[in-house]
Amino acid sequence: MFSFTLPTAFPSKPHLSPVRCGVRELRERIQTVEITQKVTETMKLVAAARVRRAQEAVVNGRPFSSNLAAMLNDITQRLHNDDVSTPLTHARPVKNVALVVFTADRGLCGSFNKLLIRKAITRIEELKKLGLGCVVISVGKKGNSFFSHHNDDDDDDEDPFVKVDSLIEIGGFPTTKEAQVIADDVFSLFVSEEVDKVELVYTKFVSLVRFEPVVHTLLPLGVDGNCGVMGDEVFRLSSKGGKLAVERESVLRGLQESLASELAARMGAMAAATDNAVELRKSLSVAYNRERQAKITGELLEIDQSRTLAPQLSTFVAMH
Repeated sequence: MFSFTLPTAFPSKPHLSPVRCGVRELRERIQTVEITQKVTETMKLVAAARVRRAQEAVVNGRPFSSNLAAMLNDITQRLHNDDVSTPLTHARPVKNVALVVFTADRGLCGSFNKLLIRKAITRIEELKKLGLGCVVISVGKKGNSFFSHHNDDDDDDEDPFVKVDSLIEIGGFPTTKEAQVIADDVFSLFVSEEVDKVELVYTKFVSLVRFEPVVHTLLPLGVDGNCGVMGDEVFRLSSKGGKLAVERESVLRGLQESLASELAARMGAMAAATDNAVELRKSLSVAYNRERQAKITGELLEIDQSRTLAPQLSTFVAMH
């Protein structure tokens, strides 16, 4: 169905083969490489500036998300002990699963999108082997393009690879507004029992040189922890319409982690591209100087030969 080779986090330096071109062609290639180097250098600097802000958002948001999840676990435990059933905590038999897949809006970020899409494909195939239905909520232009194009190819198939519920674009730094749109979508699917489980597929930010795709269960809200919570905290976790804020915060955290990973990947990819451009320019410059020197040497030899043959030519003309 789909096969991927395992890519590295950042592209490696290519082997530069000897360049054999004319002087003019080499000069044009050097100019092109210099322009490309300036572009990749600029993109690296922009990504570096943005990744710092995204990294701060991830680091600052993690304690809040952890504490919020701990409080929710405690509340869920209390509801479970009191035999109180709520739509978001009721674990019914799983027949259909919704996957919220976070990809980037742009490329030029190494293997970031490829790794994430491969993780989603692997999860979809696992669910299919278990006989479960699957629906995708794609977030990001790259994922949108992949899933919509793939489903177009499977229009005539009785069993399409995956059903796409919605295609969402974020753009820029994610906020609670964008997270709420996604949370509302999955909330509607889960409460209406169109799906029995919701999972987030996003790239977890580890460091500037490391990130890994993960699958995180969003709904139903499980019981796997205890934390001392005041009795009225359950009301603080609820937003308008009775929807739990933790759902929105989990989505926002996934968006922030993915953006930080994307920018780190782009910074690394552009740094590698800049280094490759520098190496290629050096190689082209050496070839250019060699060709130019050979051309100058050839012209000097022609002049020297002309000077040597000039007296002989004059004698020949005088004799005739």
